Amino acid sequence: MRYLVYTLVLAFALSTTSCARQVVVKQPATVTVVKKLPRQYKIVRVNGKRYYVFNGRHHRKTKNGFVVVRL
Repeated sequence: MRYLVYTLVLAFALSTTSCARQVVVKQPATVTVVKKLPRQYKIVRVNGKRYYVFNGRHHRKTKNGFVVVRL
């Protein structure tokens, strides 16, 4: 009987703990938003996604404008 109680307590204790760790993703400190790109921009596709390139920087289109991204 004592063995059964210890087993149940151990099973409960192990089921309430988790081995998964929390993953924290840091957001960039500043985001550069460009309302309108100049006429000289080029459209490139990287892994099926569309990016706009101007002046050596890649931009991604958002509802607020174009955001500078690192590839």
